[in-house]
Amino acid sequence: MRLILLGPPGAGKGTQARRLTHMYNICQLATGDMLRAHIAAEDEIGSRVKEIMASGQLVPDELMIEMIRNRITQPDCAKGFILDGFPRTVPQAQALDKMLSDLNLKLDSVIKLQVREEDLLRRIEGRYSCGDCGASYHKEFQPTKVPGVCDECGGDHFVVRPDDNPEKMKIRLQAFREQTTPILPYYEGKRILSTVDGMAEIGEVSNQIDDVLSEIA
Repeated sequence: MRLILLGPPGAGKGTQARRLTHMYNICQLATGDMLRAHIAAEDEIGSRVKEIMASGQLVPDELMIEMIRNRITQPDCAKGFILDGFPRTVPQAQALDKMLSDLNLKLDSVIKLQVREEDLLRRIEGRYSCGDCGASYHKEFQPTKVPGVCDECGGDHFVVRPDDNPEKMKIRLQAFREQTTPILPYYEGKRILSTVDGMAEIGEVSNQIDDVLSEIA
């Protein structure tokens, strides 16, 4: 199963991706997290993208494709993957298709989480995640079951992304509208695009996604 989850920041892509990885035993490729991991490791890729990410710009397409190709050819991605955060533009979507074709692979589904931008600020301001396993939470909508303890790994170290604030959120939403929205017709033309209501309760969003994927399975 090879999937893409589309939606603006705060749409809930990460939450749904983690659920699907367990269901289908596939890899979650959150490209933002992958890039931050390279930066933290201070490796070659991290050095190349640190300044770019700090300024809020997009990482060069060829570098993103190189990173994704290296990742999906690892054994733990043999059953598939979920891309979260990529592609963001039509050229990136085309480059991804070409790379997959070179590997004799193809996408099974592209799922868009439809949300209302005016509600996203409320979501984004309460987000936090486990500093150990990356599980996502929200102070209001999805807190940990036990205060201060991660549901997934039991860790007690939590982090807030530095770009989860109203000012940067507006910039990211504008970038999504201008750069990512045009890729929807691209995937519609390939007949693999589906839309679900990302503003519904988490469980209902999950049910909608499962309905889409049951037709593929």
